[in-house]
Amino acid sequence: MLKTKRIERIQDYIFEHQTVSLDELTTVFNVSKNTIRRDVQQLVEGGKIKKVYGGVAIDHAPAPLESFNKRQTRNQEQKEAIAKAAADLVEDGDIIYIDSGTTTLEMVEYLQPKQVTVITNNLDFITHSLPYSNLNVISTGGVVNRETKSFVSFKNTDLLKAYNINKAFMASTGISIENGVTHSSPLESEIKQAVVKRSSKVYLMVDQHKFDKYALITYCGLNEIDYIITNTDPSEDYQEYAKNHNIELVISK
Repeated sequence: MLKTKRIERIQDYIFEHQTVSLDELTTVFNVSKNTIRRDVQQLVEGGKIKKVYGGVAIDHAPAPLESFNKRQTRNQEQKEAIAKAAADLVEDGDIIYIDSGTTTLEMVEYLQPKQVTVITNNLDFITHSLPYSNLNVISTGGVVNRETKSFVSFKNTDLLKAYNINKAFMASTGISIENGVTHSSPLESEIKQAVVKRSSKVYLMVDQHKFDKYALITYCGLNEIDYIITNTDPSEDYQEYAKNHNIELVISK
């Protein structure tokens, strides 16, 4: 296995398990402890994880803004499963909002059979939806942010006030009970806030790696979410929080 690919898989493994020992990493990836130490040191220097006694753990510092292309290749199977579960909740005649993000983008494939109106600032969603005449797509417009492949503008929130969105499918860099639903791009925070306020129901699409993380901007409280769509059961703390705040957990298959 190439070093870069191995390091990427080690990072995903650490993110999934939160805290792991060096011995465990050595066994799982079938390499020497010296190799694991070098790989781990590279991740530590990149600010993604931190060393703890006997192993490594996720560094819960605010998550940085990564390019759309880099995020798109990560955890692809989970994203597709979450997108399918989200699309299953869409009905003919719905007016939905599709947020910017790599997971929300995957919904376009699963919306093909349905007659829906889609409002979105997701540039790739717009281009991918062109072959499907059943999708009535309305762009928010604005300035293109190349990092997130989305339209951003502090004026396009006025457009949202004119539409009655009954289902908003939102993305997040990280979520936590303390910090709520967060994002790394200040330019997008206002439109996200406006969408949450304008929508009858808000659906948050996050894979297991997004829990207990936070980014620069909180765009809404976790209690403002109606559904959390994810790929595995979250911890008991989140399950209890969801129960107490009438949030429905949808686990993709």
